Amino acid sequence: MSGNPVVEVSDVTVTYGGRRVLDHVSFEIGAGEFTGLIGSNGAGKTTLLQVIVGLVRPDAGRVRVDGVVRTRGHSSFGYVPQKVALDPDVPLRARDFVTLGLDGHRFGVARRSREQRDAVERALIDVDADGFADRPVGRLSGGEQQRVLIAHALVARPSLLVLDEPLANLDPRSVQEIVALLSRVARQHHVAVLISAHDMNAMLPVMNRIVYVTDGHVASGPTDEVVRSEVLSRLYGHHVDVVHLHGRVLVVAEPDERSDHLGDHPPLTLS
Repeated sequence: MSGNPVVEVSDVTVTYGGRRVLDHVSFEIGAGEFTGLIGSNGAGKTTLLQVIVGLVRPDAGRVRVDGVVRTRGHSSFGYVPQKVALDPDVPLRARDFVTLGLDGHRFGVARRSREQRDAVERALIDVDADGFADRPVGRLSGGEQQRVLIAHALVARPSLLVLDEPLANLDPRSVQEIVALLSRVARQHHVAVLISAHDMNAMLPVMNRIVYVTDGHVASGPTDEVVRSEVLSRLYGHHVDVVHLHGRVLVVAEPDERSDHLGDHPPLTLS
């Protein structure tokens, strides 16, 4: 990472109901970096994203975005939350939904300047959504809706784009297309992309860094530095094998009574 980081997560700890969900988590993300936040259900991924965007206050530690301690609504980041439900009967065009990203926190109908209209059009083009911009957003396919949600988060030109499980419930082709467009946005606009996912396979061709979360602990760094037996074994608390076979990497956790939480997290196969 060169230059000052866009995101600095420093010693963040979060506790819910006596359970430590995040335990002294620290990492940095640079401008234009595509970072995968990887981990199984309950590992703490969503909580970590919510801390970064200001929806959850940590018990300890801090987050800086562009060198400033983040607050909710901070204009330096765009956020695509998990499981956004768009009612098919709402007469709102995709273009109108993206426009809300400019000042969706305000009430009433604002008169748009030429500059704002151009910003909306650029955001739609950036995610290849201009072809269906005038269709009702609730009647778009899952992949099309995900593009519109990303455009909504990008329209104000943030330096950080945070996405919580944007690839869930998409067909394989849509997954590849969304990953490709996010990579393109990161490169072309020098936006730091942080994307939460269970499986890193689809992101490997474009991912610069991994933040790997398990039981509230984190390992972060370039892929080849994180996906190593000693690092993953330390995270899981028991031995994990990293096997290189025919140009692929297979991560296998040895079964024991301490690995029950991995039941929904199959071995990771890395290209």
